[in-house]
Amino acid sequence: MTDASDLADRVQAGDLRLYELEDHADADTAAAARRELLERETDASLDATGAFAFDADEVDPNVENLAGGTQLPLGVAGPLAVSGGSADDEFYLPLATTEGALVASVNRGCSAITAAGGANARVTKVGMTRAPVFRVEDVTEGAEVAEWVEANVDALREAAEGTTSHGELTEVTPYVVGDSVFLRFAYDTKDAMGMNMATIATEAAADVVESETPAELVALSGNLCSDKKPAAINAVEGRGRTVTADVTIPRAVVEERFDTTPEAIEEANTRKNLIGSAKAGSLGFNAHAANTVAAVFLATGQDAAQVVEGSNAITTVEDRGDELYASVNLASLEVGTVGGGTKLPTQREALDVLGVRGGGDPAGANADALAEIIAAGALAGELSLLAALASRHLSSAHAELGR
Repeated sequence: MTDASDLADRVQAGDLRLYELEDHADADTAAAARRELLERETDASLDATGAFAFDADEVDPNVENLAGGTQLPLGVAGPLAVSGGSADDEFYLPLATTEGALVASVNRGCSAITAAGGANARVTKVGMTRAPVFRVEDVTEGAEVAEWVEANVDALREAAEGTTSHGELTEVTPYVVGDSVFLRFAYDTKDAMGMNMATIATEAAADVVESETPAELVALSGNLCSDKKPAAINAVEGRGRTVTADVTIPRAVVEERFDTTPEAIEEANTRKNLIGSAKAGSLGFNAHAANTVAAVFLATGQDAAQVVEGSNAITTVEDRGDELYASVNLASLEVGTVGGGTKLPTQREALDVLGVRGGGDPAGANADALAEIIAAGALAGELSLLAALASRHLSSAHAELGR
């Protein structure tokens, strides 16, 4: 059998390309050949990169040109009490991060929330979107296409759902812009994050639009979806799961756990997260929701680039005299408990820690639960950072932890 050095030689000689190595060796040998090639070309040592725990044969759907694995420290925060529509328990939150003080901060927020009886959390809307763009002759023709679509959603649903055994088309919204027509398809993808499911289903529906109207497909994604980019439409209409978490914390718990007051936290939130964000023209009116979202995404095998949409959040705080009310609304949290990176070994284990791996009963319940837990975790992080700012402890906390 060809060894890694021979394969690396052939790549350097131009006889093979990087993506062809699995045609000549098993996946582990192909990955070792790529590492050897990189070491020769760059003088880097890739010993740690080669010490990965997953099966090289099983990551083909997740990555191309496999060279090894990248490890991240995994911290844990909790317990975090959550009373949700699907998540109803105390959870330990796995957080993969390289940012010092993050886990400690979220952990402090979890402590306060749990001491107060837990956070409420609810998924209020589900809809993974894909929005193809079509070419038409003019506005008049565009309006005719939009009218046809609105009158024939059942035909589009039949075509779209014929490509999947799980996904359900919930709505199609047309937008006419000059000689362009955008159709924003939304799907309930159950426990899958569902981006690939939505794309394949939408392609089938787009074929129907082309065959029945004058519209000609230009691109299967017209950016009105909108995937992995800051977009107001996701803040307003949602994408993936729209989820909200809130908590009411007694004044005594606020003072004990956060070393500050409800009034101070409310003022910090108003001036920072609301006024400051508005002045900045931000799409996210929050302190650092993306921190918790990113750390859980990396730990549980979510699509890391969709942290862009996951940070689309609004944090509210109200001083109610003898208690503090706080909430966080994540408008477009795209998560799944099946498919994609959720199949990797350490990611499976993190999902097991949360008790949400695989398909839920009913379908979609596990992904709903994951969304609710992330929202409650983000709320913990928001409260802790706001408290640190209100008590002027932010810089000292980082200094104490050596960051």
